[in-house]
Amino acid sequence: MPTRLATAVWNGGLKSGNGTFKGETGIGGAYTFVSRFEQGQGTNPEELLAAAEASCYSMALSGNLEKNGTPPTRIESTAACTVEKVDDKMTVSKIALSVKATVPGIDNATFQRIANETKEGCPVSRALKAVSITLKAELA
Repeated sequence: MPTRLATAVWNGGLKSGNGTFKGETGIGGAYTFVSRFEQGQGTNPEELLAAAEASCYSMALSGNLEKNGTPPTRIESTAACTVEKVDDKMTVSKIALSVKATVPGIDNATFQRIANETKEGCPVSRALKAVSITLKAELA
């Protein structure tokens, strides 16, 4: 299996500095204290975690639905990653995952079971076991 690479550079102090990151495929962005802990321009690590969770979950759900004999025609996942102070330390505290899927030939109970099993089993969810991940799943 492949190993993925990303690089980050931070210049200056915590509140006055700035940083950039770049992945081996070219994905990248700029971030600051304000873009991470307030509402400023730029990206932040939590946005990247949210994107990783949403994309991994969508792909894993597709595979699990296919294994069930009910391949989806569309899956749209959204992940909201929260960072907040816990025990006086900034902490990624939760991810709220929401998915809407078009899956011909599946009943809601089976879909809910597969959706929840996928949340527990997708690689990014497994990597983020220390974070509370909630799921709202619905059929389109």
